[in-house]
Amino acid sequence: MSDRLAVDGGTPVIAEPIPGGMHGPSAIDEREIDAVTEVLRSGKLFRFVENSNVGAFEQEAAARLGVKHALMVNSGTSAIICALTGVGIGPGDEVILPAYTFIATAAAIVGVGAIPVIAEIDESLGLDPEDVERKITPHTKAILPVHMQGVPCRLEKILDIAKKHNLKVVEDCCQCVGGQYNGKYAGTWGDAGAWSLNYYKIITCGEGGLVFSNDYDTYERAAFASEPGLPMWMSGSEWKNDPFSCQTYRPSEILGAIARVQLTKLDDILGHTRKLKKAFIAELSDEPKGYIRQHIDDPSGECGISAAIIVQDVELAKKYTEALRAEGLGAGTAYNEGFPDRHIYTYWDSILFKNSPNPAGYPWTDPRYKGNVEYSRDMCPQTLSILGRALRFGFNVNMQEDHARLMAAAINKVDNALG
Repeated sequence: MSDRLAVDGGTPVIAEPIPGGMHGPSAIDEREIDAVTEVLRSGKLFRFVENSNVGAFEQEAAARLGVKHALMVNSGTSAIICALTGVGIGPGDEVILPAYTFIATAAAIVGVGAIPVIAEIDESLGLDPEDVERKITPHTKAILPVHMQGVPCRLEKILDIAKKHNLKVVEDCCQCVGGQYNGKYAGTWGDAGAWSLNYYKIITCGEGGLVFSNDYDTYERAAFASEPGLPMWMSGSEWKNDPFSCQTYRPSEILGAIARVQLTKLDDILGHTRKLKKAFIAELSDEPKGYIRQHIDDPSGECGISAAIIVQDVELAKKYTEALRAEGLGAGTAYNEGFPDRHIYTYWDSILFKNSPNPAGYPWTDPRYKGNVEYSRDMCPQTLSILGRALRFGFNVNMQEDHARLMAAAINKVDNALG
């Protein structure tokens, strides 16, 4: 293969487009269709029925995760809300989250009346433990680490910080369903974990979520948070916690039926994406000139749905982007002047401007909150620097290992010429 870059008139590394597609949606077949058809024919669409699909999914997911309790809800955001409620987070509390995640993570914190405190990421593209410790105040009650794009963050260090400061940990695993960290599933290390079953996630039922924990009180409070009618359906003597009513986050039996089938496909999906990532890494240069690889604490446990390189500077990252596109590999920095990665705090206007659904300015003006958190678009310069130089590449179930090798070969070629 010629060393001349395609952008300079050479032959592109990748002649045919890399197959696109999702994970869970691409795996849908007659099994999901049959499961939904059975529910529709039964006429039993409400989750509280005998032999409930939702209930069965909860049991099957809990067994896979190795946790005692799991609760299915209607979205990943709902799962985080219920998890935060479950561990006792509410008005007056601060919760630390990364500057790189979907706005739903911050919205869930606001949803329980708490205050989002935005912290920097590091080269793991997850929470920077050092900045987490800097952001802790007397009002901090929890840390909400996010395992972005199938890669668990620096969880061990974050858990050490939480233990040192007596903080709760709720793991956002919405993009890391089935990911593991040092031999245990992501989401099972902290006080509670949350999955998303959204269309764009590793397994899907269109929309859905799961909150899980080994602590019964956390689970029961999460259940109250998900279903306002629960206190009416059982006597007070059957509850261990004082029951309360708020929102409704119930899923339907249709969602439960699809989720059950998708859960049986999780091993195949992750087995395939992990092979793709392994082939990619094996082909990638061990001594790159112009970039470093994303830091991963436990490469064996990640989901294998993405890889990232962090180029030395912004201008060089732009050159890599242009050259890689000419080689047939779509690329772009996560943070740039073009179409941005919306999973960045700079686009969370409703949070940055402290917009409230009512004139009271809740939760930032809640009298129970004694702190003072201010936001600005440039408040996390380290995050913006990293994301302004980070190029991420995705792997999906429609790809083959040769595609992953070609992707790495294109990066090698560009790095050798420009690095």
